[in-house]
Amino acid sequence: MTGRPGIGKTTCVMKTVELLRDAGLRVGGMVTLEERMAGRRVGFKVVDLESGEEAWLARVGVAGNVRVGRYTVLLGELERVGVKAIEKSVGSCDVTVVDEIGPMELKSTLFRRAVWKALDSPKPVLATIHRAANRDPYGRRVLGRGDVKIYTLTLENRGLMPRLLAEKILETLG
Repeated sequence: MTGRPGIGKTTCVMKTVELLRDAGLRVGGMVTLEERMAGRRVGFKVVDLESGEEAWLARVGVAGNVRVGRYTVLLGELERVGVKAIEKSVGSCDVTVVDEIGPMELKSTLFRRAVWKALDSPKPVLATIHRAANRDPYGRRVLGRGDVKIYTLTLENRGLMPRLLAEKILETLG
């Protein structure tokens, strides 16, 4: 799924996960959540959907060499929690979630490998992909896969999208 920033992609993913779990499926992987302090965005956390473990993906005001805009990307934390959650999900869950395939996450080679492994697995993957992903060679490879179906989240369809995605995933699983 793709869509403009702030449209509700992560919310849509979480509602879809809830529907899939209500249908009896085991869903794992990772989501990325915005962190705010005093009304200002200060970074992003990555959360393991099964264990609830979380870590900073990126923060303002911390030292580091890997940067996206004003954020320092904490690759070790992404890999410790997010990559591990994706890999664990591919091995033990019915559905793998990757939220999001974006500029920060794509700084990690281990993240790229884990996403590709998930996409190559026989299990469905529910992923969000940053709208600028087509500017990155890896993003273009993901979008160009014949087994990837792209849904664009809009204000008009975001209320219906979780049910549509859940139905498509349940269809895929038979």
